[in-house]
Amino acid sequence: MGQTARVSALLWIAAVSLAAWLWLLLCQGRFWQTDVRLPPRRDPGDWPSVCVVVPARDEAAVLPSSLPSLLAQEYPGRAEVFLVDDGSSDGTGELARELARRHGGLPLTVDSPGEPPAGWTGKLWAVRHGIVLARARDPEYLLLTDADIAHAPDSLRHLVAAARTGGFDVVSQMARLRVESLWERLVVPAFVYFFAQLYPFRRIGRRGARTAAAAGGCVLLRAETAERARIPDAIRHAVIDDVALARAVKGGGGHIWLGLAERVDSVRPYPRLHDLWRMVSRSAYAQLRHNPLLLLGTVAGLALVYLVPPVALVAGAATGSTAAAVTGALAWLVMTGTYVPMLRYYRLPPWLAVSLPLTAFLYLLMTVDSAVQHYRGRGAAWKGRTYARPDAVPDEG
Repeated sequence: MGQTARVSALLWIAAVSLAAWLWLLLCQGRFWQTDVRLPPRRDPGDWPSVCVVVPARDEAAVLPSSLPSLLAQEYPGRAEVFLVDDGSSDGTGELARELARRHGGLPLTVDSPGEPPAGWTGKLWAVRHGIVLARARDPEYLLLTDADIAHAPDSLRHLVAAARTGGFDVVSQMARLRVESLWERLVVPAFVYFFAQLYPFRRIGRRGARTAAAAGGCVLLRAETAERARIPDAIRHAVIDDVALARAVKGGGGHIWLGLAERVDSVRPYPRLHDLWRMVSRSAYAQLRHNPLLLLGTVAGLALVYLVPPVALVAGAATGSTAAAVTGALAWLVMTGTYVPMLRYYRLPPWLAVSLPLTAFLYLLMTVDSAVQHYRGRGAAWKGRTYARPDAVPDEG
C-alpha cells in the first residue's frame, strides 16, 4: 500500500509539472521564441541629438574592448559620450581619455560625481551625474549603456530609428553575453531564458500590458520621458535598476520595447562559476523583494517545474511506474524544446538543452544563497562597495 501511494504521489506531481510546462509553452507570451529583435531600420526624416551616458567603476580591463566601439558610432546626427568615473581605483577615467585620444570619433567627456549619498546605488548616482552633464546639450535621447558593452558601428543608428519610427519612449536591447568558458555556456543562456520567462518580450512592447522590463546594458531613453518620470531619482534605491526604470516609464504611460540584441555584446568575462554566482546572487533576493514567502514559493516553483521532470523519469523507471516516467519525460521534452531556441541564439549546440534542470538547480542555490547573505547581515558586495540593508543596495557598476 505504501509503495502504491508513493508511486501515485509521484505521478500526480509529475502531472502537475507537465501541466505547468504546457501552460508556459502556450500562455506565457511565447517567451521561448528568440525572434523579438529590432525591426528593419526605417530612417527618420531628421536625426535627433543623442547623449550617451556610461557609468564606470573599475572597468579598465574591459574599456579597451568597449569604449572605442561607442566612439566609432556612425550616426548621422549629433552625438556625444559622457563616461562617469564612479570612484575607480584602476585608472578607468584616464584610460578612457587615452582611448579617446587614440581612436578619435565622437566627443568624450570624463567626469566623476564623488561618493553616492545615502539611499542611492553607486551606478544610479553615476547615471544621474551623467544625465545632468548631458542636459546641458539638450539631447532628445539618452543612451544608457554599461562600460562592458560593445556596440556595432550602426548600433546607435538602429536604436534611434526604432525609437523614432516606432514611437517608443524606451528601446532596450539585451546584450549578447559572453559564452566562451564551460560555466558561461552552462549558465549564461539560461539567465536570459529565465529573464524572458519572467518578462516575456512581446508583452513588454504591448501598450496596455502590465509587463515592464529593460536590459540595463543598453537603454535608449527619450530625454523628455526621463525628466517626466524623474529618472533616475525615482528609482535611486533600486538594485534591479533596469526593471525599475521600465516600470517607472510604463507606469507613467510611456511606450517601451525590449528585445534580443544583434549588434550589442557584453565583453565582460565570467570564466568561473564563482563569478557567475556573484552576478546572480547579488540581486536574486532583491528580485523577491526580500520576502521569505516569495523565496519559498520560488524554490518550490523551480523544483516543481525544472527538477521534478528528470526525477519523475528516473524514479518512475526505477519503481516500475511507466505513467510517472512517461509524464516526467514529456515534461522534460517540453522544457528542452523551449530552451533550444535560446541556445541557437547563442550559437551553442542544441543538445545542451538537456542540462537545463542542472542549471536551474544552480540558480535555485544562488537564490537561496542571496537570501542567506541578506539575513546574515553581510549585504551585497559589488565593485568594492557593501550594502547591508534593503534600502541601501549594491552598485551594478
